[in-house]
Amino acid sequence: MRYTKIALLIFGLGLVSGFVIVVGEFARLGPVASVLMALGLAALPVGLVADRGVAIRAWFAAHFSRRKGKTTRRKARPAAARRKPPPKSPARAARGKRSTPKRS
Repeated sequence: MRYTKIALLIFGLGLVSGFVIVVGEFARLGPVASVLMALGLAALPVGLVADRGVAIRAWFAAHFSRRKGKTTRRKARPAAARRKPPPKSPARAARGKRSTPKRS
């Protein structure tokens, strides 16, 4: 985004200088501010295209280069220990079981 930033800075400089010229009533310098703003607006699409071209070339270089970097494997993390349910108390365990009478 280097070229886009430069175009926006040129436009901003023209905008600020235009504001100073209007407030200070310097009529002779009006065309200078106007040219700066127009130059910044005209350079903005050019800067966007140039920045996009740089990004596309970097993408191609990264994806289609012959040399591949070493890939490092991550160490497997141990599985989270599951919480065991608390052991039942002997009184509760005895109460929970029902004895069914045997039918003959």
